[in-house]
Amino acid sequence: MNSATVRNLLVRGMLAGLAAGVLALIVAYFLGEPSVDSAIGFEEAHSHEHEMEVVSRSLQSTAGLATGVLVYGVAFGGIAALAFCVALGRVGRIGARATALLLSGSALLAVYVVPFLKYPANPPSVGDPGTIGKRTTLYFLMMLLSVLLAVGATILGKRLAPRLGTWYATVVAVTAFVVSIGLAYAFLPVINEVPRDFPAALLWRFRLSALAIQAVLWGGFGLLFGELAERQLNPKPQPTASGTTEAVPAAR
Repeated sequence: MNSATVRNLLVRGMLAGLAAGVLALIVAYFLGEPSVDSAIGFEEAHSHEHEMEVVSRSLQSTAGLATGVLVYGVAFGGIAALAFCVALGRVGRIGARATALLLSGSALLAVYVVPFLKYPANPPSVGDPGTIGKRTTLYFLMMLLSVLLAVGATILGKRLAPRLGTWYATVVAVTAFVVSIGLAYAFLPVINEVPRDFPAALLWRFRLSALAIQAVLWGGFGLLFGELAERQLNPKPQPTASGTTEAVPAAR
């Protein structure tokens, strides 16, 4: 690809990330915010200290939430578009749509699901404020390990494919990834700071909503960006004055 094509795909990736962010924002507002409000209510009922709000809860749940989700969507959409430019044609003989879906699904798994299973998201009132630095460090370390191991498993599968065939090479690569992640889970410290009287159903709903937001964001991005990339790379034939059709070449 030349620079013009990469630039066009980058713009489309950011736009797809923005659109997917809107979908995720709807899920976050209607599914996630009620759980956050319930957790805040639990915290206020069990706290003897009353802190002054720097930012109102209404602003946090509207403008603050929208800003965070949409900026996240645009940023990761741009990064994913650049990764798509590298991956296209190197992950098998599949088209732009399938590559975009494969990329978004892999990103969801490596960047969010794998770290989430070790260090799941917690609502307000769950977690010791004194350990927030440690918890943040461990979470990002798990995310980094997951991404690196996913890249390593992909490289392993590609190198084994000529000798073992695509199917068996994929099985070996996936097995290596799962075993490596299992070892990381075993050796990294466990964090359990959920209060004993915190409602289990509320914790489950919050974590489920957090997972749903990410699934909608990355699933929506994969579908939207795949369509935009397909139209950019393989434009439909345009009718000419003589009634015949000819394809308008995309920048390569």
